[in-house]
Amino acid sequence: MPYVLVSTQIRLETGPTMVGDEYSDPAIMNYLGARKNTMLGNNFSEYHVDDSPRLVLDKLEKIGFRVVTMTGVGQTLVWCMYKETDCIT
Repeated sequence: MPYVLVSTQIRLETGPTMVGDEYSDPAIMNYLGARKNTMLGNNFSEYHVDDSPRLVLDKLEKIGFRVVTMTGVGQTLVWCMYKETDCIT
């Protein structure tokens, strides 16, 4: 998977950080030390890590991811990360 979404609530900029959904690459989630959680009332899972977004972005950069874009949505900050992969056409 070449894309990863990283997000956090503005009031929680020191963590925890949401780093993926239930379909995220388990190897990347393990590298980040993320835990899979399902919030009460949701029918989907998310991965969370206790680190701040800055530390998560640093870790992802070390394995080849780059920030594509960043935005604020209400009280949430979101980064879209991308990693080049070898494609056979």
